[in-house]
Formats: sequence, structure tokens, C-alpha cells
Amino acid sequence: MDPIIKEMYKKTILAACMAVAIIFNADAQQGNLLIKGATVLTITQGIKEQNDVLVINGKIAEIGKNLKAPDGTREIDATGQYLMPGIIDAHSHIGIDAVNEATHPVTAEVNVGEAIDPFDISIYRALAGGVTVSHAMHGSANAIGGQCQTIKHRYGLTDPEAYKMQGAPRTIKFALGENPIRVHGEGQGIVPRTRMGVEQVFRSSFSEALVYKKNWDDYKKGLSRLAPEYNLRMETLVDILDGEILIHCHSYRADEILMLMNVLKDFGIKKICFQHVNEGFKVAPELAAFGASASVFADWWAYKFEVYYSTAYNAAILTRNGVVTSINSDSDELIRHLYHEAAKTQRYGGLTDEEALKLITINPAKQLGIEDRVGSIEKGKDADLVIFNAHPLSIYAIPQQTIVDGIVYFDRNNDKADMRLDIDPEEKFDFKYYERWQEKDRCMQDVTETLFFGQQYHNALHGH
Repeated sequence: MDPIIKEMYKKTILAACMAVAIIFNADAQQGNLLIKGATVLTITQGIKEQNDVLVINGKIAEIGKNLKAPDGTREIDATGQYLMPGIIDAHSHIGIDAVNEATHPVTAEVNVGEAIDPFDISIYRALAGGVTVSHAMHGSANAIGGQCQTIKHRYGLTDPEAYKMQGAPRTIKFALGENPIRVHGEGQGIVPRTRMGVEQVFRSSFSEALVYKKNWDDYKKGLSRLAPEYNLRMETLVDILDGEILIHCHSYRADEILMLMNVLKDFGIKKICFQHVNEGFKVAPELAAFGASASVFADWWAYKFEVYYSTAYNAAILTRNGVVTSINSDSDELIRHLYHEAAKTQRYGGLTDEEALKLITINPAKQLGIEDRVGSIEKGKDADLVIFNAHPLSIYAIPQQTIVDGIVYFDRNNDKADMRLDIDPEEKFDFKYYERWQEKDRCMQDVTETLFFGQQYHNALHGH
């Protein structure tokens, strides 16, 4: 065999072996477990008192009383405790290396899933709050941002690929309002500088994608002799037009929410979840009629001008109008308290226990297109579960154990005091900077100070 061909062959075999190893690492972490005597909050099939849940190979195999498990199966006595599905955060930025690619108003070609950080301690802290799945999102610097990644919180694994929820639909981040305007219009002097400019970014981008799609269709039909130039940005936009990618859009004002729905109607796009959507209560019937969902804060607003006006009744109003609604964190701190955030809808809106818990379980699962696998305790679903010492909507509730794919990844009583995977004893931490940063919009991480304020300083220095 030719030495060059032989070397290529060896490299091909090595690459194949590495791919198999990655797949094995991601899929082999499946557990067997028997949880006994819990009050099981199934979310979709009512409450089952003093029931057992049997997990085989990471899947819920059976729910009932006096269940038996194969020899060697780990048993957890949950008598007097509450078992619910793992909490799902539809808007997060944990577990990724970078949040914004703020170099162009449209960056659909980038994907945060290509830069997952398995050493992020925020993943473990999320587990401590009962969160088993999160939607790691691109930020809001661009009208059309990068693609996002749905991740499972398999903390402790060091292979980034092992965190990806295999089979989860693709998603992408859009943004309306101040953020893309500030970064590109005010920061770089390009479109969009106004809210009407944001709309035109969408319309022109989708129009270009339609032309790109037609050119490729003509080539495949033999109507054109030369293949068009491959463009990953355009490929992604075409997939959005074809309904293969779910849009998750940073939004606040009602007028802009209506604007984007009109744009999507014009281009035949139906799949969208509006994020934040603080003025969603003003247009709840319109959101329901379109089929859009909404992922909101419980009571977080007035941190910048465009989000000055909102209400803690937002989630309840949206729910009562038939909008699939979730409550998210957009924070590596608030993610640990989503069950408290859901409980606020009982004070502001009078939602039932089941309705409130759906906001952090089956509803965000629907928004991410993974409701057939997670979000409720049902036979055949992934064994993503959390055990509480009290009802999850109680102010006294504390997660005791958090389980992903049948494996206990958080154990309040038995975990080490320091669960960091990568520790640098020489690391310096600027607490003043941290406190200052916490006041910023999380979606603008890596953009607000470095790009926008840097540009403002440049302009002031040069008299612009």
C-alpha cells in the first residue's frame, strides 16, 4: 500500500475510533435506580401518593407501588419526600465558552454548541436547584444571532459532546430592540440603528435566503450548470424557512413582538418562542393565535428603558390565554431558584400547583421540542428527576438529589464541599467587577463593556 494512502487510512480509522468513543461517552452514562415511597408529581398524570419509580437504563420503566428492581439496582428511600421531573430552563448561558458573536447583525452560521465548557461550576449549581436540562443560548447582540444548544447537566463528564442532548431540535437566537441597535447601529454605525432597521434585517436576510435556496434548487434540477457558492449562514436561514430550526427571540415590547410575527407570517415561518416577552400580556391573544410560545421572567423588569413596563401577572395572563408559557432564569444564579420563581405565579395570578409546575417542566420542554423525552414523569421518558424534602412550590423546599438519565449527579448530603472539576489555586477574583457585571444584561455578556463602551470611549477621544 502507498505510504501516503496508508497514513490516510490510519488517520481515518483513528478518527472513527474517536467518534465511537465520544458517542459511547455520551450514551453510556445511563443508570438503574429504584426510588421508593415518594409523592410523585407526574405533571401530566396527576399526583401519585407513596409511589415507587423504577429506572432501567436511564429511562422510566414503571411507576407504581411495591415495585421490584433487578439485583444490584441502587435504591433511594424517598418516603415523605416529593419527586418531580427535572426542571428545565429555556433560557440560560451556562456551560458555554462564549455568548455573543457580535461582529455582524446576522451570525446564523455560529453555534454555541461548538464551545461547551464542561468545567463550568454553574452546571453543578444548577443541579443543586433541581435543573437537569438547560437551553444554552447565544446572546442578543445580533438581530439574527447564533444557534443555541440544549444540554443535559451531566456534570463531572469532561467530554463537551457528552453534554449535548442528542436528538434535540436545533434552535437559534433572534433579538429585537435595544441590544442589536446599540451594538451595531450605535456601536458600529451600520444597520440596524433603529427598530425599523431591525425589521429590515429580518426581511432582507430571509429574502436573500430564498434566492440562495432557489439557486441551489435550480442547480439540483439541472437548470443551472454551475453550483452556487456554499454559504453556511444562508444554509441556516434556509433551514429556518423550512421549519427545521426553532426561533427563540429576545423581546420586550408588544409592538416589536407583533412586528416579528408579521414578518414570520410573510415568510411562512411558524415556529417561535419569544424570550423575556415582558409586554406579552398586552398581546397574549395574538401570541396564542399565531401559535407562539413565551418564556418569561417571574418578576424581573425595569433594568433598562425598553423593559420599564411589565407585570408579575405576565405568566398567568399568558397561560390563561392559551399561550404555552415557561419561566426562565437567564442567570447562573437564578437558575437555582426556578421552583421559587414558578411559585410566584400563585401569588400573582392564582395558578394551580400543576399550572405553576408546568412552567418549569413540560412547557419549556415543548418550547425546546423535547417534550416526548423530558418534562413529566411518564413511562418511557428519560429519568431526569429531582427529589425535594417538601413540596417544590413551598418556600421551605430544598432539592435533596438531582438525577439525570438515572444517575445521581447532585446529592445534598453526600457531595464534596468543593465540586469544581478544574481548580486554579492562583486564580484572582475581582469581586467589585463581579458585582458590577451582575447589573448588566446577561444576554450581552462579552459585548456591553468591551464593544459598546469601547466604541463610545473611542468616539469621545476622537471628538466624534
